[in-house]
Amino acid sequence: MKKILLPTDFSDNAWNAIFTALKLYADVQCKFLILHAYEPKAMNMLGQKSQQRLGVVYDSLAQNSAKELDKILSYLNQNHNNPNHSFETISRSDTLEGSVRELVSVKDIDLVVMGTQGATGAKEVFMGSNTVKILKQLKNISILVVPKDFNFQQLKTLVFPTDYTRKYEKFELLSMIELIKLWNTAIQVIHVAVEFILTDVQKANLKILEQRLASYKYSLHELRFESNIADGVEQYVNETRADLLTMVRYRHSFWERIIDEPVIKKIAFHSMVPVLFLPGQS
Repeated sequence: MKKILLPTDFSDNAWNAIFTALKLYADVQCKFLILHAYEPKAMNMLGQKSQQRLGVVYDSLAQNSAKELDKILSYLNQNHNNPNHSFETISRSDTLEGSVRELVSVKDIDLVVMGTQGATGAKEVFMGSNTVKILKQLKNISILVVPKDFNFQQLKTLVFPTDYTRKYEKFELLSMIELIKLWNTAIQVIHVAVEFILTDVQKANLKILEQRLASYKYSLHELRFESNIADGVEQYVNETRADLLTMVRYRHSFWERIIDEPVIKKIAFHSMVPVLFLPGQS
């Protein structure tokens, strides 16, 4: 059974991420773990009286967390009639990234699905900057980032940008391959570069990637890098009306090393379609 972690701050965007996950994996036996985290660390920095006062606040946060999670669970049990799916709610007094990191290990999570923009103002802000923290800290698991207001309907086309400077291991591509099989998705591999003359290493890596994708519908494309990779990839996705963008995270990316552009962060926040960030080697 596939285990999917769904962090929530009870915002509309968090709900949208949940609905996207339910639709993407409708035909897969899944256990969805819905997580809400609230931070208690400020208490350690205060005196006893202040701690007591703040303790009341955190008791209220804990009660609200449990109450809102119960609402989500009740709604899903009443309105989501898919025998493949089951749900569990988890309330944690911790940072979001700390909670996610622990649960990924303890609960043997296969995938994390979260939004890029959550509650603002008086509410806790868990999406946004926390999404980037989780992307940076949890390199060994796939993370699906769902943009605000995205309405998932189908998965016909998937875009996979690469520079062919590294070998893609089988385990890194598993989450992408699973979705390709589920939806009979066409893969567009786009080579992002200033010029398209491949080195021997790049040729070898391309050959390996083609072997990995040989059983599926894939095509190779070129995207010339001009001034901004993130914008170029986003424009390509929009023009081709792709349904999903997939990237492998790894340190010292060729793109970021050469041009000092935080590609992962920009794509995570600017993409108009969900982005599946695959695990990568250190």
